[in-house]
Amino acid sequence: MANIASVLKEEITRLARKELRSETENLKKASAQYRSEIAALKRRTASLEQQLSRLEKTASRNAVVQVNPEETTKARFTANGFKTLRQRLGLTAEAIGILLGVSAQTIYNWETGNTRPRDEQMVRIVMLRGMGKRDVDAIMQNLAG
Repeated sequence: MANIASVLKEEITRLARKELRSETENLKKASAQYRSEIAALKRRTASLEQQLSRLEKTASRNAVVQVNPEETTKARFTANGFKTLRQRLGLTAEAIGILLGVSAQTIYNWETGNTRPRDEQMVRIVMLRGMGKRDVDAIMQNLAG
């Protein structure tokens, strides 16, 4: 009798393993499919984020704040006034140089009175005068992003 019991037990164990194997294979296939779908979604998200970043950069570069041409011709430039503007906005010479499209050395030359900005930079300086810290921070984040 012990022999029949052990044979029966082995057969039940074999059938249980077979059943479990078929169930786990289906789960493994589904899991692999889900992983590949998740990876594809991650790749697509990354590419969309890159596209968004590029679009934000080009939009911020191409964004033109409407400045009255008379304002730029009437705008006065003083070295101390420009330095005060930079300090009010909480920017380094390098950061404001990035915003204005010039080097940090150029900014220092303007602040010391050695040189003066060209007309195209004066337009940008006039635009900066109308902005606050939050606006400038948002632009800097778009340029960095």
